[in-house]
Amino acid sequence: QVQLVESGGGLVQAGGSLRLSCAASGGSFSRYAMGWFRQAPGKEREFVEAISWSGDITRYTDSVKGRFTISRDNAKNTVYLQMNSPKPEDTAVYYCAAGSLLSLSFKANYWGQGTQVTVSS
Repeated sequence: QVQLVESGGGLVQAGGSLRLSCAASGGSFSRYAMGWFRQAPGKEREFVEAISWSGDITRYTDSVKGRFTISRDNAKNTVYLQMNSPKPEDTAVYYCAAGSLLSLSFKANYWGQGTQVTVSS
């Protein structure tokens, strides 16, 4: 069983930057691919980015290409989402997940509780 705790959310101005962190415990962190998802009010949860267990393969949704970067530190059991030049439409609750990296998507087995990100215009 893996427990995931996100942090780093908050209010950020459009064009600024924010880094989300997700600390894992209770399992073998380095065995899992890690992903970030988000859910805006009234919308379904959507995939944002994912990274393989080794960190050498990443997946992302087109809307964040060139702006958001996922990374991980297996020594610290932590995965990050660096958000550069966020836009108001990036406003959502961001969730961390542990699971498997598929050819075109990510299968989540464990979820964090989420952290709110609000981007002001």
